[in-house]
Amino acid sequence: MIPLRDSQPSYSKPLVTVSLIAVNVLIFLYQLSLDSFSLNHFIASFGLIPSRVRPEALVTSMFLHGGWMHVIGNMWFLWIYGDNVEDTLGHAKYLLFYLLCGVAAGLVHMVFNADSRIPTIGASGAIAGVLAAYLVFFPRARVVTLVPLFILPWFINIPALVFIVIWFLLQFFSGVAALGAATSGGVAYWAHVGGFICGLLLVWFFAGRSRNRPQSYPDEYHPW
Repeated sequence: MIPLRDSQPSYSKPLVTVSLIAVNVLIFLYQLSLDSFSLNHFIASFGLIPSRVRPEALVTSMFLHGGWMHVIGNMWFLWIYGDNVEDTLGHAKYLLFYLLCGVAAGLVHMVFNADSRIPTIGASGAIAGVLAAYLVFFPRARVVTLVPLFILPWFINIPALVFIVIWFLLQFFSGVAALGAATSGGVAYWAHVGGFICGLLLVWFFAGRSRNRPQSYPDEYHPW
């Protein structure tokens, strides 16, 4: 399932969300400029390696990506859901919330992969926390979703509650299935789970004095 857009409007400019996307894309473009040796060294230096604890890597790793689909997928999710969460929390609190969820995601990944020497990179753990906050704030919002059906695109209008819960369950059960399996890389499912749960817990604290925004629930909602 690929989300295309949501029904919840924003009432302020998503300055932090746009800045995060810009920084991630710029760093990825820098990665593309490196030769193979330099790129491997760069990822080893700034990626999160569970068997080699470096606190700063919990932050730097969430700004690196492993390919075009990786960075585009993460930034697309951040663009769709991040603006509304930023609008509700406010710019500064949203940035802190994002970073804390990313750090928590990295810590959970380290717990489940303590002996791994494989660098983990990507913003998806922090974005999972943003999804959790969106779920709390806008459970009844609608998400226009593309579902590939054989060779035909199928557009369906899904409540955010359903879309995000399905997404989380896929991460959780994929993580369970991967436990104990020998791997040389792949998706860091437990980072997603950790970032999401952290987001669910933190959002109640951060939302204490946040701005209240009306929710929009149109009866019909069509993709572009």
